[in-house]
Amino acid sequence: MIMQRVCVIGAGSSGIAAAQVLQARGIEFTCFETGSQVGGNWRYDNDNGMSSAYRSLHINTSRQQMEFASFPMPADLPDYPNHAQIAAYFDSFADHFGLREHIRFQTEVTSVRPLPDGGYQVDTRSTVDGTEHSETFRAVLVANGHHWDPRWPEPAFPGAETFTGAQLHAHHYRTPDILTGKRVLVLGFGNSACDIAVESSRIADRTLLAFRRGEYVLPKYFFGRPTDTLSSPFVTRTLPMFARRWLLGAFLRLKLGKMSDYGLPEPEHKLFAAHPTVSEDLLSRLGHGDIQIRPTIARFDGDTVHFTDGASEPVDVVVYCTGYRITFPFLGEDIVKPVDNHIDLYRRIASVDHPGLYFIGLVQPLGAIMPLAEAQSAWVADLLDGTTTLPAPESMRRSITDYNRAQRKRYIASKRHTIQVDFHPYMHELKQDRRAAARHR
Repeated sequence: MIMQRVCVIGAGSSGIAAAQVLQARGIEFTCFETGSQVGGNWRYDNDNGMSSAYRSLHINTSRQQMEFASFPMPADLPDYPNHAQIAAYFDSFADHFGLREHIRFQTEVTSVRPLPDGGYQVDTRSTVDGTEHSETFRAVLVANGHHWDPRWPEPAFPGAETFTGAQLHAHHYRTPDILTGKRVLVLGFGNSACDIAVESSRIADRTLLAFRRGEYVLPKYFFGRPTDTLSSPFVTRTLPMFARRWLLGAFLRLKLGKMSDYGLPEPEHKLFAAHPTVSEDLLSRLGHGDIQIRPTIARFDGDTVHFTDGASEPVDVVVYCTGYRITFPFLGEDIVKPVDNHIDLYRRIASVDHPGLYFIGLVQPLGAIMPLAEAQSAWVADLLDGTTTLPAPESMRRSITDYNRAQRKRYIASKRHTIQVDFHPYMHELKQDRRAAARHR
């Protein structure tokens, strides 16, 4: 007999969002968390071994945009809190709603398998004593995050095995001590790459920032306000894309000038065709000459790095900021098989082929994930309590095809953009689904 409980995998920001919604709706659930605390990626040195937070990390979306609708952040927090403040907020969230009693800490999910008559068998293992256990659930909400399995350059650069210096992925970067007095090369142009390059530029002998293509760098503040608070449902849902591009482009030119004014290559893509980089410090460090720009790596030779423009430099440390793989070790490839970080899901949540299998927080928004995970959980709760049902599989597949087509048209080809969504339009889409279901009850 299938039990009526729901399984939530992970007690990071998306997992606790799901837990709060399920509890509020009276849906029985159990949440499994490999570590001993909530917070996931935002728990510095999390004992689940999956956090990529470094000591100097601050959020790149403002607290006003990141907070849960059900539990606003304290007003005395800064606009851009650090990881410790965010972890404390998640602790308060879990305590306020009494979620800890529903979370089995230090319990790793090792396998999730669909059962012939419906529901899922979930196998777990204690990280304390290795005890294994199996339980059945009517549905599974996967909230294990997508910033924990580091993706190294694929394939490795020629000669990488001959490099005599240190090579590490940004996932394993914690403190800048290892960069002090070194010749440092940071590879990548995302938020982590820029943060680490800026930090390196203050203590290293030399800092190089190498990447394949130019990007737009957004400041954290416009007109004295956090940049992301200038966005609104009206702007992102009402204005056509060309108008949004013109408006933001005009603001960027007025505040910053051109990217090439700082020695950066001008982006070849249009605004909003790639996830922007947010940094308040990078451009000034470039202007001071403390960071040198290079094209991507061509090959290694001993302690020398050769670049694609023919230049070369001796380097002591290479930090790869090359992103993450989307993986689910507890799900067999017959259930879900990400290909280049791409997964077909209805509304970026529901598996078409495996009813009752949902993914929470598996999106990369132009904005914060947390409120979207909260909205996704409410959408799933409607399905679980019978408020609504999913469309026919054929209809869901058509919707997925339309989404994939729009992604290819809008974004540059990159593993970074396979789960990209616009915050306000996506939030509106989920709310519209729920409103439509309510009208037909």
